[in-house]
Amino acid sequence: MYTNILVPVAPDHGAVIANSMKAARALLSPGGKLTVLTVIEAIPSYISQYLPQDQQDRNVAETKDQLAAEFAGQPDVATLVKVGHAAQTILDVAEEGKHDCVIIASHRPGMQDYFLGSTAARVVRHAQCGVHVLR
Repeated sequence: MYTNILVPVAPDHGAVIANSMKAARALLSPGGKLTVLTVIEAIPSYISQYLPQDQQDRNVAETKDQLAAEFAGQPDVATLVKVGHAAQTILDVAEEGKHDCVIIASHRPGMQDYFLGSTAARVVRHAQCGVHVLR
């Protein structure tokens, strides 16, 4: 059982989050804490020049509001939104927050994943804590 679980989810997480949260709750010790993390990729400068100057901040605020509404009334769930590279940000948050487990959903690997590596694969290879991968 784990006491501090990180559950990274994509901004468009849809139904995937239900399975991740079910697994997290099954592995959570009584009195434990869950952190749901969404990582938003930074808007490239060649695109951001055509967008309002505060677009990235608005994207973050909107995502924070959505997560907060989705987990309202669940005092053991904290929500967090960061801007950055998905795998590295997940690893950084897991280490900084002293999480003892990461529960991450993964798609079936395609050929591109064998050459480049998926976010879940990078987290598995480099995490300093336990990682549970869901398919």
